[in-house]
Amino acid sequence: MSIELLSLLFAAVFGVTLLTGLPLAFATGAVAVVFTVALFGVPGLNLVVSRMFTLMGNYVLVSVPLFIFMACILERAGIAEAIFRAVHVWAGRIRGGLAVAVIISCALMAAMVGVIGAEIVTMGVVALPAMLARNYKKNLALGCICAGGGLATLIPPSVVFIMYGLTAGASIGQLYMAGVVPGLMLAAMYITYIIVRCWLQPEIAPPATKEELAIPLSEKLALLKELALPGLVALSVLGTLYMGWATPTEAAGVGVVGALVAAAWNRKLTWRGVKGAVVDTTKVTAMLYWLFFGSSALIGVYTLAGGTKLIQDAMTNLPVGPLGVILVINLIWIVLGCFIDWIGILLLTAPIFVPVAVKLGFDPVWLGVLFCMNMQISYISPPFGPAAFYLKGVVPPGVTLGDIFSSIWPYLLLQVVALALVITFPQIALWLPSTMAQ
Repeated sequence: MSIELLSLLFAAVFGVTLLTGLPLAFATGAVAVVFTVALFGVPGLNLVVSRMFTLMGNYVLVSVPLFIFMACILERAGIAEAIFRAVHVWAGRIRGGLAVAVIISCALMAAMVGVIGAEIVTMGVVALPAMLARNYKKNLALGCICAGGGLATLIPPSVVFIMYGLTAGASIGQLYMAGVVPGLMLAAMYITYIIVRCWLQPEIAPPATKEELAIPLSEKLALLKELALPGLVALSVLGTLYMGWATPTEAAGVGVVGALVAAAWNRKLTWRGVKGAVVDTTKVTAMLYWLFFGSSALIGVYTLAGGTKLIQDAMTNLPVGPLGVILVINLIWIVLGCFIDWIGILLLTAPIFVPVAVKLGFDPVWLGVLFCMNMQISYISPPFGPAAFYLKGVVPPGVTLGDIFSSIWPYLLLQVVALALVITFPQIALWLPSTMAQ
């Protein structure tokens, strides 16, 4: 059988398996096993086992459950609520101040937790009722929460960067630093859009009440006390990576200790909370690892059959030039993001796309930032759009899934603009890593 026909068969069988409703991790693993036996016989299953053992021995993977555990502890410590209260008070004089507070809170939370979804649920519970009670228009309130929650994809310590670094063989420390400026740039674009829109349409975001504006400075400063230790935790994680003092796994360990201390300082550290954090961490980590194992096995079999080389040769020979190839890669990521989870896209495409980009002279760290920005787009893109489904679980009964999806289009456009800027000007992502201590 020709490799071209085999590639079509791979895609068809994989697509049909997904349509059966089988979870992605088991779908990839099952297809990998079937094709391994069909192509190489039962002894070929040693390939699958050997790839699993190789992955399990990767020290950097330890950082994944540590960062997730850190996020779970901070979430239970009420850090998100404290951040929102503090930012809301300080941003009260800005038209659309509550929506601006949501974006700033999500950016700060992203720098502490690095796990997608935590900010969405928390802001949906804390900020959405506050905005609706003050007569904010529904689409403004819903859109800022969905868009802000996705910043955890790009702002370190993002778990997406860890998995990309492992798959692409790129420095996770450099990836983290590369995500800082694009992440802050995108947050600034969201805030600018909200302020300008609220200035042009004052009725969509009523101003703060006189009572809210009259809060004395002493009370405003008191609200910042709860944020001191969590903020120090985030700075310690990123600072040790930036200075080259710690590996990502060691920095994650520092973050866990700091999160426990911060929770204790805020009198939110309980045995029940720690136990719940351990359970949630175990569930998320097990899901990620099974996805990692299944997709790794599938791409390993396909590579051994010669499929990866076929696609790489086809892409490098496209008559569109190097930048055109990058645009094709980004377009594929955007389309896949409408239907498949980010880790499936990463593990199925990075082993193919990263060597192509490197061969064409592009930096894999820059490509990693582009991947995360594409996954941020996928985070709010219909019909998959996990952000919308996270938020739907906590919104009042009158808010429909259609309301949520209709609110995200301006932010989706801003994400595409930000992606175009980073493609056009790679130094937006690569400047900060170039200043890191070696």
